[in-house]
Parts: sequence; structure tokens; C-alpha cells
Amino acid sequence: MGGQYSTLIILVVFLGLMYFLMLRPQQKQQKKHRDMMSDLKKGDHVVTIGRLHGVIDEINQADKTVTLDCDGIYLVFDLRAISNVTSQAPAAVTAPVAASEAATKEEPADDASADSAAAEPASEAAADDADDSEATK
Repeated sequence: MGGQYSTLIILVVFLGLMYFLMLRPQQKQQKKHRDMMSDLKKGDHVVTIGRLHGVIDEINQADKTVTLDCDGIYLVFDLRAISNVTSQAPAAVTAPVAASEAATKEEPADDASADSAAAEPASEAAADDADDSEATK
């Protein structure tokens, strides 16, 4: 009889652990996502499940769709396609612009030194080729 109770206790403990380690966190995540979806409004920066970044232009609750403005291109998605809401504009759009501006400011100085460095070996190589051709004659 003691073996039956220990099996029952192990089963109850296992079910309790499964609830607290798997089901409860999933329910919390679903509740958090539901709350986020209910708080969506025009102008929010969002990311879709396909990792497309955009700004909400229109929400149609009747059709359960959302229209995103992705750099002037308007795309319609199901509300379920919204993965998360970001608090600011996507960094991927602003970072390359700043990097390209910095690169264009530094390019003239780098190009001048690179051109002069590239010109010296080229002239030396041309002189070596001329010497080699004269030596073969």
C-alpha cells in the first residue's frame, strides 16, 4: 500500500511542477500580449512576426487588421501579426544614416591619402616593368 501512495505523490508533484514551469509562464505571456494588443494606437512603432518594422497608420477592429506605414509603403496585416511594440523609431533606420554621414565626412581625407599611397606603388611597379622589358631586349 505504501508503494501506491508514493506513486500518487510523485504524480501530483510532477503535475504541480509542470504547471508552474510550463503552463503558468505561458499564460502570463499570453495575458501580457493581449494587454499590449488592446493598447495599440495610431502612431505606435511596432514589429511584426516577420520582423518588419513600421508605424501603425490605421487599426480596423471589425476586420481585425492593422495598416502599417513602412517608409511610405502602406501594408495591411492581421492584428495577430504584431509581435511587439517598440517605444521609439527602429534603430536600424537611424544608425546607418548617421554612419553614412560620418563616412562621407571622413572620405575626402582618407581618399587623398589612399590615392597617394596607391599611386606610389603603381609608379614603382611601372618603373620595374620598364626595367624588366629593357633587360630582356
